[in-house]
Amino acid sequence: MFDTIVIGGGPAGLQAALTLGRMHRSVLLLDSGHYRNGTVEHMQNFITHDGRDPADLRLLARKDIAAYATVEIRDTAADAVRQVEDGFEVVLGDETVSSRTIVLATGVRDTLPDVRGVAEAWGREIASCPFCHGHELAQERVALLGAGAQSAHLAALLAGVGGELVVLADGVVPEPEVTDALAQLGVAVRPEKVEQVDRVEGGLRVRLVDAEPLEVGGMFVETQIAQSAPFAEQLGLALLPSGCVEIDVTGRTSLPGVFAAGDLAHTSALPGPMPSVAGAISAGLVAAAMCHMDLAHRG
Repeated sequence: MFDTIVIGGGPAGLQAALTLGRMHRSVLLLDSGHYRNGTVEHMQNFITHDGRDPADLRLLARKDIAAYATVEIRDTAADAVRQVEDGFEVVLGDETVSSRTIVLATGVRDTLPDVRGVAEAWGREIASCPFCHGHELAQERVALLGAGAQSAHLAALLAGVGGELVVLADGVVPEPEVTDALAQLGVAVRPEKVEQVDRVEGGLRVRLVDAEPLEVGGMFVETQIAQSAPFAEQLGLALLPSGCVEIDVTGRTSLPGVFAAGDLAHTSALPGPMPSVAGAISAGLVAAAMCHMDLAHRG
């Protein structure tokens, strides 16, 4: 039986495995090979690694972890997790492995706006986080897809970054408060339906119904998130209105022995997750440290 099984091989899971390995805990890290930032070519807003390929970070992290003999990494996805009398069982195809504790770091899945071409540009010219991707569009024309409050929020955040902001309402009439907020920021609103987005040299070409195409350096969109794995539901963990796992400030979930870190979880004090590589690493460290403390006090 392992002390801990860490499910998820992104930044949060890798940091959790490293932290537990340094405390000589027996750890199994399961990595499905699927990552929320899998299409991202340059990781931003992370000191010493600003602009690095996220795949390079994962490789470097694995090299660090390899120095700790008590940590095993398997490139396989977990199928199911269940609580048993003396801990937890994780099903891996025809095999079942056991642990005293679990750290969930499986992240979330993004559902993108239903516009042709958005998926192809996602993580490159199209993003959702201005802190991670805003600076690269400095002085460019930047499109914000959607006529909801999120576009007004993004416009306020990007007002000092983008050279020109334009909201693509996609055939939807904005609410008066959104219109007023955008007008105060001097942001233009294009009412036309968005037909397609094409990747072109220097950015994107947005095809609008019954209008000339619009050339932009990049685009921000709002995504709908959901748990990327069924383990929170299988374990009966408390969820927040955002759909994320509810944790306290130490990464503990509603089920003793189960910790969570990264985009899949946040505290009730936050309206939603604040996704970033740096944040995920921090959360992984905290959850792993608390997991070790929990194990230490069990004896």
